[in-house]
Amino acid sequence: ARRGWPYLHRKLAKADPERAAEIHPNHSQRISRALEVYLATGITMSQWQGQSPGGGIRGEWDVIQLAIAPAERAVLHRRIEERLDQMLAADFLGEVRHLRQRGDLNPELPALRAVGYRQLWAHLNGECDWEEARRRCLAATRQLAKRQLTWLRGWPELRWIYTDEAGRAAAATPEALQNSPRTPLEVALDYLP
Repeated sequence: ARRGWPYLHRKLAKADPERAAEIHPNHSQRISRALEVYLATGITMSQWQGQSPGGGIRGEWDVIQLAIAPAERAVLHRRIEERLDQMLAADFLGEVRHLRQRGDLNPELPALRAVGYRQLWAHLNGECDWEEARRRCLAATRQLAKRQLTWLRGWPELRWIYTDEAGRAAAATPEALQNSPRTPLEVALDYLP
């Protein structure tokens, strides 16, 4: 609080220059996490991720990296909405209400900035009605899914398995989905040597 995040970024740069080079000097969460890992374990994030000399797990094993996703965005959006409705039916609002009533939490804490919590907290504060809170939860979840898919698309050597609406997979291209009874696991086994 006294010296700011750039100061902690410089501390990180001394302990883990590779990781620090990837993080903006004001990105509090990433700086905090990288320092936390180093201080708790004595091992840098770069070492954990196999970026340092020695190669980490990637240097010791043949790793097959897979991602499973619906071939159509509309399917993903329906699944997100169904999951949100399940969470709301299981009293997600009650969970947020309980956290809010504790009195020692606020919506700026990292855990409460998670998708859904922030939107329901705003509803409980009277900032929006129930329908608007649900709409905001849905929009925030869809935006998160989009960011995650964008991040995964940049992942080197990641192999994709696309599924249809029922969760069946035919191959690693959306075009190959044609009423195949195969599961994503069965398709994943195709990648094994």
